[in-house]
Amino acid sequence: MNSAATSSSPAPALPACGVITGRNSTLLWGMSSSERLNRCLKRAGVPEVRTADRLGDLVGGTVLVLSNDWVFDVSIVIGLAKRPGTLVIDPLSRRPVAAHVDAGLVLATIALLNDGSGTLPGHIERLGPEEVSGTYNHELRKKESPYLLELTPETRAAVERRMFNGSYKGVTDFVTKFWWPRPAEVVTRWCSHLGLSPNMVTTIGAIGVVYSFWAFWHGHYISGLASGWIMTFLDTVDGKLARVTLTSSKWGNVFDHGIDLVHPPFWWWAWIVGLAAYGTPSEYATLALWIIVAGYVVQRILEGIFEWLFGMHVHVWRPFDSFFRLITARRNPNLVILTPLALLGRPDVGILLVALWTALSLLVHAVQIVQGLAARRRAPITSWLAA
Repeated sequence: MNSAATSSSPAPALPACGVITGRNSTLLWGMSSSERLNRCLKRAGVPEVRTADRLGDLVGGTVLVLSNDWVFDVSIVIGLAKRPGTLVIDPLSRRPVAAHVDAGLVLATIALLNDGSGTLPGHIERLGPEEVSGTYNHELRKKESPYLLELTPETRAAVERRMFNGSYKGVTDFVTKFWWPRPAEVVTRWCSHLGLSPNMVTTIGAIGVVYSFWAFWHGHYISGLASGWIMTFLDTVDGKLARVTLTSSKWGNVFDHGIDLVHPPFWWWAWIVGLAAYGTPSEYATLALWIIVAGYVVQRILEGIFEWLFGMHVHVWRPFDSFFRLITARRNPNLVILTPLALLGRPDVGILLVALWTALSLLVHAVQIVQGLAARRRAPITSWLAA
């Protein structure tokens, strides 16, 4: 067999640089449009960014040109960086807004994007944003059209709302999905205008994690829950702030997700220890602790096994799996169980119900793996969101 025929095609070379053309003074999440476009280009792996009046010795290679009058979903810029010979057209106005062209065509492209006076050769492919980036966002686990929005003082509020909505995961728990969006949008805007970084918000949340552990341990359930709920809210804000401002980092991702992954079992352990101090000890406390902690760890392991076996997260396989992520025994749904029972003075009953729900959730995850293996024998399995 010819080895050349079986090897994969080399990935297209990234643009030699990016060019931002036009002037736009409208601020977006506390930053200029050009600053955000710079961050988009950096995410796309473009090594250098210039303005249209600073082309200088630009020769050879390809160039990615973006109009400063438009707000691009970062997936469009990433997709365009991989498609030389492409012009992106806004599907509503039919106006050209971005292009990836040879260096010799940069001036014509700038004129075309600025006022329509430039022309490009016929071999340049004209595509809409969905054709450039696709509609399935693997990172956020959702199927959604990428946004491409004109930025003016009049459209700024609507643009920010669309960007915030686009920053949300499609598959998550019901508290994050249905309770937090509107208040989180307000607080995210405050943070962006105050210059707070996502890591600063995560740090404040981490303080809440520690206080809730202490409060639960000593039977102070109401104050611990108040702190815990604030932490869960800030856990939504820091991620959204990172996405709308394009300020996420490897360290921030490890910091945020590391806290999310580690702290829940410690909270439930502290809750059980605090039952005696509160005056409601339970003879089933030790059993409940083992079920909750072991169930949490094994559930995470099962999710990892599913992803290893089938190349996707278990919660994006079928509509049921995405629905079950809303309510599965994770931190936020568990807090929904614990809060009303703590308010009623029965934290012991609340933690026993959490143990029961953890066991049932673990059973569901085990069945999902068995079902996946059976389904794969008939045909390769794919996410219903990517269909």
